[in-house]
Amino acid sequence: MSKLEVLTPQNSQLIFIDQQPQMAFGVQSIDRQALKNNVVGLGKAAKIFNIPTTITTVETESFSGHTYPELLAVFPENDILERTSMNSWDDQNVRDALAKNAANGRKKIIVSGLWTEVCNTTFALSALHDVPDYEIYMVADASGGTSADAHKYAMDRMVQVGVIPVTWQQVLLEWQRDWARKETYDAVTSLVKEHSGAYGMGIDYAYTMVHKAGERVTHGKRIGPNPVK
Repeated sequence: MSKLEVLTPQNSQLIFIDQQPQMAFGVQSIDRQALKNNVVGLGKAAKIFNIPTTITTVETESFSGHTYPELLAVFPENDILERTSMNSWDDQNVRDALAKNAANGRKKIIVSGLWTEVCNTTFALSALHDVPDYEIYMVADASGGTSADAHKYAMDRMVQVGVIPVTWQQVLLEWQRDWARKETYDAVTSLVKEHSGAYGMGIDYAYTMVHKAGERVTHGKRIGPNPVK
């Protein structure tokens, strides 16, 4: 079964759906700052592993506002696919972008969007209905609903039809897979230190206390890591 295959940089593509401020204002299922942190972290992870990424928005000028600038900064070269429909699958440009990537073997579609119960659910159901070969991986902590129940029951509904729930850090570490993959090691650990909370603090601790990296010395005493310049 293809769903038993782990995510790899070769079989994955990513779509961000409506990561826009007005949509985030309505999110009640996750702290909004944590949501943005996770979304941007996921975007940076995709950049590290050269994952084709689609960014789509709805009613930017009239209601939702522009995509988070922190996310746009990760993908300055990407076109933004603007829509009117709540369901991204209704837009031919979105379908074409996903199909182009899938033609290169990237049939595992990783989704981060707002709101879980509307835009994420309708997209996932429609995509699986029309293209059974697609696999949808819903990034639960880089998506948000208008209430905890809205998010939970939307996730439950999607899981019932075969959508796979994941978290953004899970996706990152599946792509990395092996710490001997040196070409991405430094970038991944830097990303973790910036966006992964306690895990990142643990790496800082290991670097400074175990490996004695970047220590500052005053009057012969170690007083902590050198400041980043």
